[in-house]
Parts: sequence; structure tokens; C-alpha cells
Amino acid sequence: MADETGNVRMTYGGYLRLDDLLRLQDGPSGYSPAPCNDELHFIIVHQTFELWFKLILRELKEARKVLAQDKVEEAQIPIIVHHLERVSEIFRLLADQWKVMETLSPQDFLAFRDRLGTSSGFESWQMRELEVLLGLEQAQRVGGMDPLAHMQKLSKEGKVTEEVMLAFEDTHQKPSLNEALNAWLARTPIHASLPESEGDAATVDAYIHGHLKAMAEHGEQVIAHMVRIGHGTEATVRPRIEAGLEGARSFLLPDGEAHRGRAGLLFIESYRDLPLLSWPRRLIDSFVELEQAMLLFRTHHARMVERMIGRRMGTGGSSGVDYLDATTKYRVFVDLWAVRTLLVKREALDEVEHPEFYGFRSDTQSS
Repeated sequence: MADETGNVRMTYGGYLRLDDLLRLQDGPSGYSPAPCNDELHFIIVHQTFELWFKLILRELKEARKVLAQDKVEEAQIPIIVHHLERVSEIFRLLADQWKVMETLSPQDFLAFRDRLGTSSGFESWQMRELEVLLGLEQAQRVGGMDPLAHMQKLSKEGKVTEEVMLAFEDTHQKPSLNEALNAWLARTPIHASLPESEGDAATVDAYIHGHLKAMAEHGEQVIAHMVRIGHGTEATVRPRIEAGLEGARSFLLPDGEAHRGRAGLLFIESYRDLPLLSWPRRLIDSFVELEQAMLLFRTHHARMVERMIGRRMGTGGSSGVDYLDATTKYRVFVDLWAVRTLLVKREALDEVEHPEFYGFRSDTQSS
């Protein structure tokens, strides 16, 4: 549409390509009869999911690009947090979107379920790429499924395009977000010591043992308190406290060697009040919020499917709800959740050495 000067005016429909978009709900080419109202609803909901997945992948790839650098400047951490927080909000929205699907009764769905053939949400290559991008380990997957081999199989069968396959392989070859995060945590300044600093290993080792000592002392206080108020005897309480301490030791000193990344994570969580660590602490929280939002999404998905088809087999041959329930146990950022068990109150910790290092300074080295 041209204006009075002859220039083509951008319209709302033109900018969004609405004519193209709104033609995509009629089913595959040659699909007949046209989708009924309930099937149209089913198609639109799932297309909307895939549009959001497209944005999620873009946001997380941008976050990975920044976090995977050998040196992450302090000013860049808020940028990563921004990407992660947007994705978390999208997943919260998607979790609620399953409620729209619940307006479809079991009988309504059965009326057109056979038209799906063997297609399955499991074939959503964007969701599989998302899991790889985050860093979900193959060993955690239901049945030990290899996502790359699965995608290669779909590609050979002509079920995904070459463009999709190349994008998936690129994501698979690059460090995952979890790998980039762990590498970044391993560079955390602990008592102002960096990995390249002289005597860093001794500083990290001393920090770990100092924290374990604080945990042990706090544990003794807990035992005494529980016994005093009659919530158990020392014989019943002590094993639980000591098991927690042993778990902390194994977490920080796997195979007897200091794990610098986990020590850095614990240092950030423990001394979060230090100015230099405020944004790193928020970044950690952003990853936890993201995984929590994804778990909410998966849980709502499983309950919606159970409500609709019960425990019958999925259209693609999966175990249906049993498979979806198993995915709710997926954890990518395991250490970020586990470290919370190790925390003790601030006043029980040793004072930070070289506190001036962690002040507001534009020239301070970042982790």
C-alpha cells in the first residue's frame, strides 16, 4: 500500500506477514477434511510453543556466546541475566498455556487423534536442541536416548531439513551453557586469588577446609539444640548431620582433590553481600529460576496429557505420561541446587581476605 508520495507504507499485517502466518493452521498440504474447531485449537497451541522455542533458542545462544568467553567482563553479566530471565518468563507462560489445552476434553481429542499418525511432540527438534544447548547429559535421558543420533536418523528419513540438521550439529559441537557456566565459576576469585595467581591451590584448599570446619561447628550446635528441645537423641541426630558434612566434603573435594568451580560457586553464594559478587550471585539465581520454570513447564505438560489420554501409549510410540513424568526429574544445573545444602549463616564464616578486591571498582578483574 503506497502513501501520497508513492512510497510503500509498512502495515501491521505486512510487518508480521499475517497472511502467510494465518495460512499455516490448515494442516499438512492436501490435508482433508479441514481441521475441525478442536483440531485447529490443538494445532495453534503447538505452533505457538514452537514459535516461543525459536525465541528461547535465540536468547540462550546469545547468553552462551557471552558466557563462553575466556574472560567475561563485569558489565556483560547483566546482559546474560537479561537473556535468562526472559527465557524463564517464557517458560512460565508456556506452563500456563497447557491450561488452554485442558479445555479439550478426552473425547474431543480422540475424535481427531488418529489424524496425527505417528507424529509426536518428541520429534520437536527445537526442544531437543534446547536440551543440548543447556547441557542435559545423555546419561540422564529416559532410555539413554542419543539426541544427535536421533536427529541424524530423522534427517536420513527426510523428516528434518538440512538447515535444521546443521543448526543442531553446530549446537552439539559447541560448549553447552552448563559447561560455559562451570568454566566461568572455576575462574571465581576466592579470597582475591585467581586460578593463575601464585599459591591459588593452597588458597582454595584452605577456603574449602575452613568452610567444612564452619559446617562441622554449626552441626554440633544443631545437634545440641535438637536434643535440648526433645526432637531426637544424639544417637539419632548425629548420623544425619555427619552425613550432610560428608556429602559437602565429597562435593567440594571429589576424589580428595579441590573442585575449584564448586568452591567458586560456594564462595559467591556465601559472600553475596560483596559488591563484586552481587551480579555473579544474580546470574546463578537466573540459571536456577530458568531450570525451575522448565520443570514447571514439564510438570504441567505431563498432567495435561494424563488428563487427556490417561496412561495410554503416546502417538509416537512412547510410554506417554510415564515418559513425560520421567523428564520432570531432569536436572542440568545440578551443582547450583546442591550447593544450597552447604550454606551456613554469614557470621559463622571466616572473614574475607583482601575485601578491597571485591569493592566497587571499574578496573577489578571479573570471574
